Amino acid sequence: MIQLLRLLRLLGAGVLLAAALLGSGAAQADSRTQAKRLHDRIAGVPPSPTTLNQMAALIGSGNAVAAASIAMQAPSFYSVTLKNFVTPWTNRDQTAFAPLNDYTATVIGMVRDNVPFNTVLSADILYVGGSGLPAYSPTDNSLYATMESQDADLSNPAVLVATTQSSVTGIPSNATAGVITTRAASAAFFVNGTNRAMFRFTLMNHLCKDMEQVQDGTLPPDRIRQDVSRSPGGDSRLFLNSCVTCHSGMDPMAQAFAYYNFDSTAGRLVYTAGQVQPKYLINSDNFKQGYVTKDDGWSNYWRKGANKLLGWNGPAPVAASGAKSLGQELAGSDQFAHCQVEKVFKAVCLRAPGNAADRGQVDSITAGFKANGYKLKDVFAAAAVYCMGD
Repeated sequence: MIQLLRLLRLLGAGVLLAAALLGSGAAQADSRTQAKRLHDRIAGVPPSPTTLNQMAALIGSGNAVAAASIAMQAPSFYSVTLKNFVTPWTNRDQTAFAPLNDYTATVIGMVRDNVPFNTVLSADILYVGGSGLPAYSPTDNSLYATMESQDADLSNPAVLVATTQSSVTGIPSNATAGVITTRAASAAFFVNGTNRAMFRFTLMNHLCKDMEQVQDGTLPPDRIRQDVSRSPGGDSRLFLNSCVTCHSGMDPMAQAFAYYNFDSTAGRLVYTAGQVQPKYLINSDNFKQGYVTKDDGWSNYWRKGANKLLGWNGPAPVAASGAKSLGQELAGSDQFAHCQVEKVFKAVCLRAPGNAADRGQVDSITAGFKANGYKLKDVFAAAAVYCMGD
């Protein structure tokens, strides 16, 4: 049943959007109409008559946020809305039609439990199954496949249970980095390659920026690795005008992942403390004078130049190393908070912010998100209430 609800929600987005565009404004829609729309947007399913009456009464009394909170009590908010919301972050195809996994389940649990969302890239946290479900395995996805096949109620803290990654994966706590070091993220973004994929997809999923949007040709190229040719195709202008604009900022930060790899044979994340993974040293003949990675120390060159506008907070980290501290740096930025709000706005309003009023509301919700402990449920409520008259 939950699978059907997910499919209907995804396929019905266009229909709901059309209805929203044709609908009356918030001032014109009555409280029951607003209540149903609010519940549909948040939970992905129609409310029961009792729930509809409760929500309509709250909206009628001027407490629409409380009505939104009722909608978020529906199990489908977690198993359908949040599952569809998060799953594209967990795979390179960015599809919502992927199985439940530890990355998705961990975000769902963090939202449910109001865990500060600015720790999503750094905490030693993992959500696993409760009593009666298989134990978590760092080498396969069987637990989450079972939870999905059984339509497990992810809103129930006895079913989806918080624990630490370090207690079940063998990775030291200081090497865990929230969803970055989940098995699903590792399988998608640490496998093969050079670990730049992890940096790029983390940037896309959590700062809403792809590499083309953060290009900066003014930064020093001293940390660009040897595998990047300085004369691709025999033309150094390509490097100076294109390659360097991304790699000069990306490579110094992606060095934080130097001790990580996903072992496809064993099916698990591997962490080699103090030992740089060989993938960081491949193709060294492309440019022998390039940077040789010796440890997992990283630097954020984007604190200067055009990407200073991403809003880096606090002093620049000194002698920073490892994925955890990089996750803290990224999630501490203004852009991280704004990105979460923008994604939620699109999910519940079924459109991107399109005018000055929308953008002002996004800014307002972002400020509240940061001031009130980074609770993502509050963002869902605020965005859904804003759009319930669409």
